[in-house]
Amino acid sequence: MKRISDILLSKKLKRDYRCSHEFQAYGNRLAEELRDTKHRTLYIKLAKNEDRNLLELARASVMESKKAKTKGRLFMWKLTQLKKEAEKNPKPRKKEKS
Repeated sequence: MKRISDILLSKKLKRDYRCSHEFQAYGNRLAEELRDTKHRTLYIKLAKNEDRNLLELARASVMESKKAKTKGRLFMWKLTQLKKEAEKNPKPRKKEKS
């Protein structure tokens, strides 16, 4: 039986030099999924500062779209719509027990 470290060394996995934090990895993956690597830093910034649930909803909406020519533009539009909707309908806060 081999050790896990030996298996990983045999696979010769390369470390992505662009990712030292989780939000960077998420932003890079988002840019690649949307085929908009030109604006990679924008997606990393969004992954760091925006609500991840909103980003996932916008991403899912774009990935379902078959006719989208520029997925990056559609993603930004959908994210803006979701943010406006979230501002109009804030989530009710849970009451604290006394």
